[in-house]
Amino acid sequence: MTEKLSDTGRKTMLEPLLQNGWSLDETRDAISKEFVFADFVTAFGFMTRAAIWAEKWDHHPEWSNVYKTVNVTLTTHDVEGLSALDVKLARKMDQIAG
Repeated sequence: MTEKLSDTGRKTMLEPLLQNGWSLDETRDAISKEFVFADFVTAFGFMTRAAIWAEKWDHHPEWSNVYKTVNVTLTTHDVEGLSALDVKLARKMDQIAG
């Protein structure tokens, strides 16, 4: 079962993400990031690759795409906040984006 991140988990797991462009959502327990690519095809390719991992891990992002920009918000609805799954998917998205 997925659990909400503890205070210790937040410090150790979120800090590297926050240093890599992710930000805490001030309205709820979530993290967000804007990815900007060279063009629409590259942005859509990123979303396709990320979607494969999201489906594999049964953890789906909230996201939107406008032309070459993809805005992502991650939170775990089952625990009403951030979990290790959000960190895992954020790391994977950063890896995919290059």
